[in-house]
Amino acid sequence: MPEAASQPPTLDTRKSVILGLLGLVVIVLIFVRVIPQIGSYQGAVAALEAMTTAAVVCIVVSVVVYLAAYGLPFMAATPGLGYWRSQQLNQGAFAISNGVPAGGAFGLGVQYAMLASYGVGPTASTAAITAVGVWSIFVTLGLPILGVAAIQLSGQAASSYLWTAALGLLILAVSIVGFALIVRSESAARRIGGIGNWAASPLVRRFRKGQSVDLIPSALKFRSNIADLVTRRWPAITAAQLSVSITQFLIFYMALRGVEGWDAAGTSLLVAFGAFAVAQIGLMIPITPGGLGTVDAAMIALLTALGVPAGAATAADLVWRAASFVPQIAIGVIALITWSRQGTRALARRDAARREQGAGPADTAP
Repeated sequence: MPEAASQPPTLDTRKSVILGLLGLVVIVLIFVRVIPQIGSYQGAVAALEAMTTAAVVCIVVSVVVYLAAYGLPFMAATPGLGYWRSQQLNQGAFAISNGVPAGGAFGLGVQYAMLASYGVGPTASTAAITAVGVWSIFVTLGLPILGVAAIQLSGQAASSYLWTAALGLLILAVSIVGFALIVRSESAARRIGGIGNWAASPLVRRFRKGQSVDLIPSALKFRSNIADLVTRRWPAITAAQLSVSITQFLIFYMALRGVEGWDAAGTSLLVAFGAFAVAQIGLMIPITPGGLGTVDAAMIALLTALGVPAGAATAADLVWRAASFVPQIAIGVIALITWSRQGTRALARRDAARREQGAGPADTAP
């Protein structure tokens, strides 16, 4: 029997426009008003002008390594999916999620459609997309903890950042324990869904009068979608997600050392990683795509607080942001154009085959 169709999320145009405009306002305010107070655009321009050709080459090489690593997560989470299709999928989703205002829901729908065109069934698609998303959150929550530890090991005072590490550790621990319990057994999933009902009910009664909440079916569905995949492939998924974060930090470190000058002592690896990792907590503020502005302001503030000159800190952040965003958006657009031609034909052939079997059209695009 064919798998039941999976319904990708629909896109609320009005909500997307409002959220997109809000995100744009926040980005403008951060780059126009906030960053000039903690960094220095003038100093950044001077630092960029002083960069050597060798420094630029190091940054380019680190970008290539990062782009290569970006194709690993979906290959790790989708049995049978090849590397290049995984690249096409992840890069295309990145371009939509980060290039379209409030494009997260639309990007999710495109992921379902792309996986369907590759011959991946709805259940496997849901499991892969969920696993990649959950592991991305785990890594984002874990990085600030490692960042505070790195700052402490570097000899810098990290006491002012301990609250960030403590909060991140608490949320990460609760998330991992809850996730592990849901995957472990159906009864645990029911109990956690019940706990969620107890916690969410007061808010639902306050803001949505007359409505109720029942998270138990969601917890059970979540478990059925992801349990088997996570049990078998969690090491590969973890390694893939960590490789993306590590190589992104590599771009940042090459940018920072490049604007400082490799012939000078410069910022230590531990301090650079500490600032980069702690700043990733800005990704948890879902106002701007990819933490644009929020992560940047936090990173510049942390670098300057740890002794990096304001001009070098601002220049390093701008180079890192441009080098990790612009190529991906361009590659993602190319990936989407390529897929739109190949994927449409693949989905048409799949629908035709299913009609011949009397199964009806396959679930495809949103």
